[in-house]
Amino acid sequence: MNNVDLCDGKDRALPDLQIIGCTALIKSAGSSAQVRAIAYNNRGNALVSISRYDLAVRDYNESIKLNPSFAKAFNNRGVAFKKRSDYDSAIMDFDEAVKIDPNYADAFVNRGEVYLAKGDYAEALKDFDEAIRLQPSVGSFWNERCWTRTLAGDLQTAIDDCNESLRLEPDTAATFDSRGLAYLKLGQWGSAIADYDAALRLNPKLATALYGRGFARTKMGDLTRGKSDVAAAKSVDKNVATDFLRYGLQ
Repeated sequence: MNNVDLCDGKDRALPDLQIIGCTALIKSAGSSAQVRAIAYNNRGNALVSISRYDLAVRDYNESIKLNPSFAKAFNNRGVAFKKRSDYDSAIMDFDEAVKIDPNYADAFVNRGEVYLAKGDYAEALKDFDEAIRLQPSVGSFWNERCWTRTLAGDLQTAIDDCNESLRLEPDTAATFDSRGLAYLKLGQWGSAIADYDAALRLNPKLATALYGRGFARTKMGDLTRGKSDVAAAKSVDKNVATDFLRYGLQ
């Protein structure tokens, strides 16, 4: 495979190989500024995939210097900042990405996720609304809005969003998990258990689904299986109980 294909991640090239390909393009005397901008961006993506966020940000900086109107580089740098929990820097990059490309649905979703992490449900919902308007057939976007509406307490509308997400992408553990939480908050224990069962068939190690099912089973008086689920959830994620307290479930 040549360096261009490696750098583009063709055939899902491993990150180390992608980095090698991109580095060769960056160093090549024959590479144009545009090619080097793309290579820096792609190498940044490879570095993010192996959690080398600081190095990734440096590459995105170089990409943006070479092409200040490169919306993808702003978006991808925003993702790196988001993963470092540098939310303010991430938002500024996503702002720039959607300013350059107002139809960049992924950038709206990424910014929405940052607002969600900051607890700003209203701004998160605006971004997920826009992403859905731009790409209504992407099930994960509906799930993002379902989850946000669930946390905000708009439960029936959240369930409607999850239903649409599952219609578009039926075998998605995360969406069953989101709808399960909405049913938990409504006190509909049987429906919650059914959704968490579905999520766990798809992803048996999903801590939130294990904990949510355990919570619902306990509420229904099934203490033995409830405690077993909760223990299994905590073995996967020691902070899962704290998360559910934040969701208003105790």
